[in-house]
Amino acid sequence: MVVTVDVAGVGDAGTVAVLLDAFNREFDSPTPGPEVLTARLARLLAGPDMVALLAGDPPVGFALITLRPNAFYDGPVGLLDELYVAPPRRNRGIGSALLDAAEAVVRGRGGQLLEINVDGQDTDARRFYERHGYTDTEPGQPEPSYYYYRELPPPNPLQPKG
Repeated sequence: MVVTVDVAGVGDAGTVAVLLDAFNREFDSPTPGPEVLTARLARLLAGPDMVALLAGDPPVGFALITLRPNAFYDGPVGLLDELYVAPPRRNRGIGSALLDAAEAVVRGRGGQLLEINVDGQDTDARRFYERHGYTDTEPGQPEPSYYYYRELPPPNPLQPKG
């Protein structure tokens, strides 16, 4: 099966948003809804730091890649923020085609590293990425890497800056 993967433009923000919303809903993750996501994605896709990929015609999967500078690499480091294929279309090579295209986007921008965060209990996703050569253990280290995060509260307008 030949899978077409295309770089999404600003005009595709609504399509990406619908797929992103479906992804979050499938896994009971919070989502602001397609309308809010469309506006955010249109703004982000217009800039140089985010790339969206769409797979299929009509699209049945997507990937979002964020690019950022890093002191350890000459080019940007890519972060695969999301990769999703609609449930009835899984196990047909679409996810692999999206991952290959994401790697090509990062390499094409001069990047040498693609990072992916996966929930520990998501054994299917972990198995998928490991099958493609990704690891959660740095060379020479016996323990896996961990991803820490904290959603920051908005700034207190009464607190002095500085």
